[in-house]
This record gives sequence, structure tokens and C-alpha cells, in this order.
Amino acid sequence: MTPHSDEALYAKVSSAGPGAFWALGGPEGLQAGSAASTDAASTDAASTGADADAVHDVAGLAPVLALWPVIGCLVARGELSLHTPLTAHGPTTHQLLTRGAADGLPDLVPFVEGLCGAPVADCAAELVWRPLGMTRTAPGPDGTLRAPLADLGRFLGHLLSPADRPVPRAWTAESLRIRTGELTPARGLLWHPGPYGVWSYGDGPSLLISPRLKRWAALVPGRGDAGSAALRTAFREAVFAGDAGEAAEAAAVVRS
Repeated sequence: MTPHSDEALYAKVSSAGPGAFWALGGPEGLQAGSAASTDAASTDAASTGADADAVHDVAGLAPVLALWPVIGCLVARGELSLHTPLTAHGPTTHQLLTRGAADGLPDLVPFVEGLCGAPVADCAAELVWRPLGMTRTAPGPDGTLRAPLADLGRFLGHLLSPADRPVPRAWTAESLRIRTGELTPARGLLWHPGPYGVWSYGDGPSLLISPRLKRWAALVPGRGDAGSAALRTAFREAVFAGDAGEAAEAAAVVRS
């Protein structure tokens, strides 16, 4: 099934968020995207005028674009253990990654930066962004992380690919599993499970990925739509819903 081949996808997303920027694809790359590139509030002077190249404020995605893959690299190198407390009587990295961002990440960022010896964004640029060709993903002069949809697609496409570097496949697989047992809300390692086997991160700009469907999607709300749950739901439904049989199979989530 290719929902993006139908004009209905454009209509659904446009009706929920007329100024939204979005893209979707698979391991092979970008397959479809929005045409909202005239929203000057969402681009900077470096924008080429095309949605895929327009640079957006994605500060809300910094944990999943920077912190999460850096932790995965450290775990793979044996420099960090998910189940070792950060301090003598403190929480573990596993516990912090399965909490909400506001609760867990403030403690985790300085810990990871101490291991790396540099800011998380610098570590991510060296370990992940540059190897993936995400050349325009970087903090702006004000420290706010900015990235184009094309770079978000490179990141998500890599997570669906068989490549083991720069983000280890085992780390992605372990993260996209429910790691909270029977507790609610259910969470993976930073990522949140949803319908159709989709995992997502972000309440404003959002990344969505379905390993079962081999499909990814990125959404950057337009002016006035930031934090719109209705827009995120409409986008997810338009991109991932599929037919009843496909959705039922994809909805099965493996519990650890």
C-alpha cells in the first residue's frame, strides 16, 4: 500500500494543518512531501525555497536526534550501561529514557556530556549527523536546533535500513520495544508506541517510524499549529493507516 500516492493524503494533512511541512519515505529515501515552503516563519535565510531543504526549528526533537543516538553509540562501545545508576542512589539511563522528557532528560544530558567530554549536539554531529550526510542539522546562533526535512528523512531512513552504523541496529530495535512492562503510559527507550505499529517522538515537530511497514514520516507544524494533537493524529492516519489487514498486523507490539 502507498497512501502517499493518493491526493487524499495531501487533503487530510492540509485540512488539519494548512501550513504544515511534512515528508514521508522508507529505507530508500524520500517518497512524498508537502508544498508549504512559502511559510517564512518556519524557514531561515539558508532555505532553498523547497520544503525538503527549508531549515526548521526542531528544538523539540533534540532528544531523539542528538541524545538518543549518542547514547546508543556509547552503549554499543561499552562506555555506558543502561541499568547502572547515574549516581550511587540515582536512577538508571533506562529509567530516565522511559520517563517523559521533562522528567528524565535534564539529568541525563549532563551525564552523557560528561562521558563524551563535549556538548551532546557536538557529539551527535561527529557520531551521527555528519556520517549520515545531515550537513544542515545544527544548533543556530541562539542554541536552538535546526534541521531541514531532508536531514530528518536521512535520519529516519537510516533507522529502517540494514546499516549498523552510525546508529547501531540493536539500539534501534531495543528502543522500539515497550520497555515499561505493564506500566502506563507505555514507552520504549524515548520513543512512544502508537497505532499501526508506529513509534513516534515529539509534541510539536514530530518523527514517526514503523519498522513493520518500512515507512517513516516527519512533521513540522505551521504557524499556530504547534502542539496540535489533531494535526499529528491526522498525519499519522493519512500516512500509516493502510487497509484493515495490514493495520492489524502492524499493530502487534513486541513487549520486552
